[in-house]
Amino acid sequence: MKNKVEEYRKQYNEKQEDLANSVGVSRQTIISIEKGKYNPSIELAFKIARHFNKAIEEIFIYEEEK
Repeated sequence: MKNKVEEYRKQYNEKQEDLANSVGVSRQTIISIEKGKYNPSIELAFKIARHFNKAIEEIFIYEEEK
């Protein structure tokens, strides 16, 4: 799954640690999400989307495997 977490975080001029604290995870989790190495739980994905006041689909892009 692709995502725009880093893009939105930078638009909001926010550090990884600030986002992590806001949604209740570690900075390492945010790094892994941004790099596409970790897919967040649906609950965490919603928390991140709400943090940026966006729909979940605006931040997380699901692509079916072929």
